[in-house]
Amino acid sequence: MLVIGLMSGTSYDAVDAAAAELRLAGDCLVLRPLGMVSEPYPEELREDLAGSLPPAAVPLARVCRLDTRIGQAFAATAVRANHELCDGAAELVASHGQTVYHWAQDGRVHGTLQLGQPAWIAEATGLTVVADFRPRDVAAGGQGAPLVSLVDRLWLRGRPGTPVALNIGGIANLTAPDGTAFDTGPGCALIDAAAREFSGGRLAYDADGTLAARGRVREPLLERLLAEPYYALPAPKTTGKELFHHGYLRAAGVDGLPAEDVLATLTLLTARTVADGVRSVGATEVLASGGGTRNPALMALLRDRLSGVALRTSDELGLPADAKEAYAFAVLGFLTAHGLPGTDPVATGARRPSVLGSLTPGRDGLRLPAPARQGPVRLELEPR
Repeated sequence: MLVIGLMSGTSYDAVDAAAAELRLAGDCLVLRPLGMVSEPYPEELREDLAGSLPPAAVPLARVCRLDTRIGQAFAATAVRANHELCDGAAELVASHGQTVYHWAQDGRVHGTLQLGQPAWIAEATGLTVVADFRPRDVAAGGQGAPLVSLVDRLWLRGRPGTPVALNIGGIANLTAPDGTAFDTGPGCALIDAAAREFSGGRLAYDADGTLAARGRVREPLLERLLAEPYYALPAPKTTGKELFHHGYLRAAGVDGLPAEDVLATLTLLTARTVADGVRSVGATEVLASGGGTRNPALMALLRDRLSGVALRTSDELGLPADAKEAYAFAVLGFLTAHGLPGTDPVATGARRPSVLGSLTPGRDGLRLPAPARQGPVRLELEPR
């Protein structure tokens, strides 16, 4: 089956579309990557989205507009991916949507909201769309995240030692071979928020960690940030920009400090909390992906903190770091289409595994393959 996975993460800068040829071979799921295309959000839409995220209060009219316009942006990217990567032969689209709120409170997740109306994708591509992956796991008592943990666990199986899959997006999360998975805390969320705040909105992020590299860590600020109760919670746990946003920075006391010093401190905060999470699961190897891997300052600090633990990117194993989450949701869509669960209760804390998502039929109606008799226990990458 040719599947297009659509993803826009907590940095909400672009829609990524990864195309994959997927097939079941006994207990193995074989993935052949076909490539990725990425489309930045239109500037007006990105600004509207940024102004609507927590702690902002927004009217329902804006939510409706965002749901429509994000859906249209996802649809345009899916059309491009089908044309450029699949020669028009894609059979299914799996859309994560854009997370705008993850209702985590008192150690539980009570609800989650991803915008990007899938009807626009189905209408534009003519293909059946699987969307709204997270709510089913939440309804089963899970955290609804990190959902890529099942894919990571299949992918890690068979590697020696204790390999850990790490994704550094707006929020950082990891998966261990035994299924333990959790958000370690902010990946790039606070770094990006500080870059925007100190630049008056001119900078969306600290490109290449340049500003952080020029600053010095302010220990009192770092200690205040490390006192965040989230870090002490046991797994499974999840968080988001509902907690780690620009207002959080102000409350931590960054006013009056040089921008470079704040960014240096926040970059170390991410490296330290990620490294603490990695060490807590006894990792012998870390396979990293996500936008944070493009920040040399962050990666250097993380390597230093992980002394003795190999740190490499998923590219080295044939899975592009920038596209890994989009490929993961292509896999989850494939599993849903075959009637197979897409969650690991060990990772999310749910009562049971769940078949994820809601289906929007394509132009020719709802045409799905016959249900699979058994789910895969490992994921194998096939050369492109």
